[in-house]
Amino acid sequence: MNDIEKIMETMDYGKAPEDASAAKAWLAAHPRLEHFINGVFAGDKSDGLPVSNPANGEALTVAPVASAELVGEAVKAARKAQPKWAALSGHQRAKYLYAIARLLQKRSRLFAVLESMDNGKPIRESRDADIPLVIRHFYHHAGWAEIMAEELPDHAPLGVCGQIIPWNFPLLMLAWKIAPALAAGNTVVLKPAEFTPVTAALFAELCVEAGLPAGVVNIVFGAGETGAAISGHPDIDKVAFTGSSEVGKIIRRQIAGSGKKLSLELGGKSPFIVFDDADLDSAVEGVVDAIWFNQGQVCCAGSRLLVQEAVAEKFIARLKARADKLVVGDPLDKSVDIGAIVDASQLETIQGLVAKGQAEGAELWQSSCALPNQGCFYPPSILSEVSSASTVVQQEIFGPVLTVQTFRTHAEAITLANNTRYGLSASIWSETLSVALDAAARIKAGIIWVNGTNMFDAAAGFGGYGESGFGREGGMEGMLEYLADPAPKVKSAKPQVVDFSPLPAGSNGADAMDRTAKFYIGGKQARPDGAATYTAYDAKGKPISQAGLGSRKDVRNAVAAAVKAAGWSASNPHLRAQILYYLAENLEARRDEFAARLALMTGSKGHEEVELAVQRLSFYAGYADKYDGKVHSTLTRHVTLAMNEPLGVLGVICPEEAPLLSMVSLLAPALAMGNRVVMLASQRHPLLAGDFMQVLETSDIPAGVVNLITGDHGAMAPTLAGHDDVNALWNFGASNAELDACSAGNLKITWSTTADWFNPASAQGKRYLRHATQVKNIWVPYGE
Repeated sequence: MNDIEKIMETMDYGKAPEDASAAKAWLAAHPRLEHFINGVFAGDKSDGLPVSNPANGEALTVAPVASAELVGEAVKAARKAQPKWAALSGHQRAKYLYAIARLLQKRSRLFAVLESMDNGKPIRESRDADIPLVIRHFYHHAGWAEIMAEELPDHAPLGVCGQIIPWNFPLLMLAWKIAPALAAGNTVVLKPAEFTPVTAALFAELCVEAGLPAGVVNIVFGAGETGAAISGHPDIDKVAFTGSSEVGKIIRRQIAGSGKKLSLELGGKSPFIVFDDADLDSAVEGVVDAIWFNQGQVCCAGSRLLVQEAVAEKFIARLKARADKLVVGDPLDKSVDIGAIVDASQLETIQGLVAKGQAEGAELWQSSCALPNQGCFYPPSILSEVSSASTVVQQEIFGPVLTVQTFRTHAEAITLANNTRYGLSASIWSETLSVALDAAARIKAGIIWVNGTNMFDAAAGFGGYGESGFGREGGMEGMLEYLADPAPKVKSAKPQVVDFSPLPAGSNGADAMDRTAKFYIGGKQARPDGAATYTAYDAKGKPISQAGLGSRKDVRNAVAAAVKAAGWSASNPHLRAQILYYLAENLEARRDEFAARLALMTGSKGHEEVELAVQRLSFYAGYADKYDGKVHSTLTRHVTLAMNEPLGVLGVICPEEAPLLSMVSLLAPALAMGNRVVMLASQRHPLLAGDFMQVLETSDIPAGVVNLITGDHGAMAPTLAGHDDVNALWNFGASNAELDACSAGNLKITWSTTADWFNPASAQGKRYLRHATQVKNIWVPYGE
């Protein structure tokens, strides 16, 4: 049999090596990389980190390691450059971003080859996916720079951004971070991953060629200590991190109480759901792209296959047959499907987790494809006979390993999909659109792909829920991560000392009868755990009455009630609007009573505060069915929906000032957007909360949607911040540092700011609604 006949018989691909001569020449000219600080390349005296090709072990270059002092120099350069950069017109900033995009296009082949040599991913992926999307991001954000004044008026840049990126998409993650930061008027200090620094060094050369002003982009190299020096530097205004959830939690605790804005794009354990009416052949190709793209080293990899029982056997047989045809080998061979694992340490991690899965009872199937004799390679693998509690189902493997579970009903599929602490993405396969969209609505994830997977675009937000982090990259959502909220500056109120002792002996206070101190939990008034109380005083310091003194147990009871009220988050916005209007109506009916109580407690004129509270409830009732999402204009033919979803269970710590108005100003937007609330009322003026409980009881609010507790914030707030069933925390009253650190356990979203509660420009508006929601992007096919 001649060669042609053999090829036609076996259908094997021939080798198609990419020309690496230009990349090798560049590496030969850069035996040791240099930091890029204030527009100048600078070396250091560190031993450096050797950088090698994971496919063959060949040395590529050496990356220096930036010390804390060197990081300080980079931050200083960025700080000096930022005012002038921000003062440029949007058009001027856009010209620089456009120039970078054009230079990336001209050097695209060099970038692609270097990326594959440095990272191990197949050249087809670097050339056809990564680099084009990098270019797209700079073009897209050049557009944002042009139109920012029109689309985002009164927003201001944050200042200096510290950015730390991973090794799985080295240049793409750089683009996701730098492009929006620069478009918004910020300057950056960026650290690439220690395994993959090469394309960041080449990008720095493009910044020089584009004429970017010195100090606008600064790139330093190093490992974890260098990253910690960036995120912890006191002159950094914003930290953006992509990497593991464990490191994300460390950063959250490190910067707790600093006031730095933070966005985290972290790990995932994403479900890939195949319903019995799916196009099975298309879904098989989807799985290949979901878990074996980039060797499975993708945060949003569809690593958990959930397939309906009726088609499971047939589908898995087709999937194994397809996996057997995949080609594993030299990343610079254009016929290769799967390249090398990034480093030997990551290969050991994959092997260790697979072995642990087998020890727990999983059955391992691996493709029969041949592996190279050298380098960090791992075959396409499938683990079956796993339970929802299996380590390999719960823990991110970050390699080409798929777990398989089956389901019978739609409801079971959703339960399995949501059985994870992560919430980054999901892929849903069904030919019935109603089935797919119902699943999309019920799955707790930031990105949903219908009959597709791993679709990305600069115009659509990317980011997750839960321990997959918070914040978005791409689109308007991504731009907002690099801008300060447009609100009048308000001085923080001075902390006030509150006496939490019981009523002095022999005094019943100003109330005619002794008042029973209660909370509002689960739709009814409830006594404090242990019947603990403290004294409420009037404006002159005279005892008025007793109020409930909440405890950790009371907080846990309130959270449990909020969790049970999940139906509120799925309720229609018209219903929520009607209930808020009814709440406003009932409050207005008791206007004089509340005004008198406010005058007694605060010494101020209470009628204005009550009137504004009624107006605020009505304002957010009006917005309940009008704070819409949008359809993103992505490159591919999709209806890419950006849906404003409720956060879930929201903990709110009220301030001391304007006790009724501030409480209502925080409660109303949270309810309008479908959140369930656990609220710690004003410490100094708890009787207002007791009066408001009676209004809540008569306003048709479902049980558990609002839970109101009085007492010592210092004793209760850490429990609220640390509770794993609380999804987000608004802190307007307690120590930020402690609560930020407590919130790191489940990486809940936190928000803390100051407001003039009597000024609508400060105390109401879309920024409250934005902080009461998270964006879910749903990609739906839209024809050819």
